[in-house]
Amino acid sequence: MTIAERISVARDAARAGADVAADNFRTKLIIEKKDAKTDVVTQVDRDAQTAVIESIRATFPDDAIVGEEGDALKMVPENGAAWVIDPIDGTNNYVRGTRTWATVVAVVCDGVTTAGVITLPELNDDYWTDGESTYRNGSRVSVSETADPEAGVVSPTMWWDFDSRDEFGNACQAVVDRFGDLRRIGSAQAALASVADGSLDGVITNLRTNPWDTLAGVAMVRAAGGTVTDIHGDTFRHDSVGLVASNGVIHSEALSAAQSIGNPDATTK
Repeated sequence: MTIAERISVARDAARAGADVAADNFRTKLIIEKKDAKTDVVTQVDRDAQTAVIESIRATFPDDAIVGEEGDALKMVPENGAAWVIDPIDGTNNYVRGTRTWATVVAVVCDGVTTAGVITLPELNDDYWTDGESTYRNGSRVSVSETADPEAGVVSPTMWWDFDSRDEFGNACQAVVDRFGDLRRIGSAQAALASVADGSLDGVITNLRTNPWDTLAGVAMVRAAGGTVTDIHGDTFRHDSVGLVASNGVIHSEALSAAQSIGNPDATTK
């Protein structure tokens, strides 16, 4: 099938998962913890992921699916077609009733992201990319033109747990030392979509990220004219350490900020 057809399936799947999550938003939830006090999950995450998978499987029953919850694959295959999904990116926001959370679907072929969808139902924003351009609610968007770092707004993303709280402090300090302002979005994919549409100038982390937290948004930033690298300044891919996404103009400063955080071999968060 064509990229356009796969994007159509991805958008339908993201909407199916987002509908499940939205129907349960700001209701009484049973919150479970994974590996850390801030790493939470609910049954809604699982139900939304099931809805996404069922929607994809209706058209592509044999494609690999990589996802955060349950027994979905956790690594992106280097060969063949795959779908990388996150039913609720920003679960901490979700369980607190904060509206910035997303349902995400990325389309991958031979390890390369070719398209992606990020749906933020409570904000009424629907982003997608075909790898050539990025769109928000049907209109093409592009990264900011901010050239002066001191006028820039950058987000330290992912989460530094209590055993690496010094790195969290370093990340915030690195941003405020170099840029005009700092944002903590609480959803990595929403932050990346914000770089793609120009409402943020950059996103940084020194951590090894999960593919469901990054791939769709990374593709959007690139297609919107931005730059995305790992912590060493090399092209970002699904198994990279660190993530630096920017409008391209301030990328050297954003990379410097990420490199000053700490351990470049940090484990996945």
